[in-house]
Amino acid sequence: MKRSYCVFVIALIFINVREIKSNEVMKGITSSFFKVLDECKRELSLTDNVLTDLYYFWKQDHPLMHRDTGCAIVCMSQKLNLLDTIGKLHHGNAQEFAVNHGAGEQMAKKLVTMVHECEQQFMEQEDACLRALDVAKCFRTAMHDVNWAPKFDVIVTEVLTEVK
Repeated sequence: MKRSYCVFVIALIFINVREIKSNEVMKGITSSFFKVLDECKRELSLTDNVLTDLYYFWKQDHPLMHRDTGCAIVCMSQKLNLLDTIGKLHHGNAQEFAVNHGAGEQMAKKLVTMVHECEQQFMEQEDACLRALDVAKCFRTAMHDVNWAPKFDVIVTEVLTEVK
């Protein structure tokens, strides 16, 4: 009885540590996106609607409805060299980006796979900004499904204060 309890406790600890690590990695990735936001904000003359969408990005109940938010995501992704020449996720660069922000090889591969699967769902959308918005919504949902989305309060207090 004691042995099965110990195995159960160790499994719970492992799951929680993995979840915390994943949340930390996603916080770092989100922080990098926000570091190039100012450039995109100037280049695209972004409105407060877009900034609100990005501020609340990880909150699942926030709808992400503005086309310009998709344009901002495209711009930030380009600045971080995450897109290929036709505007799709560059798998190698995206995986390297994730690893450089603390993801292990397996997590980085999973992140790239998640984005790729979301991209596949919205291939028919010709408008690059709307496609990016749809992919972002899909990715956010996938991240919540595996409990890898960073906690909203952590993003607000740590990531956004770095930007200011």
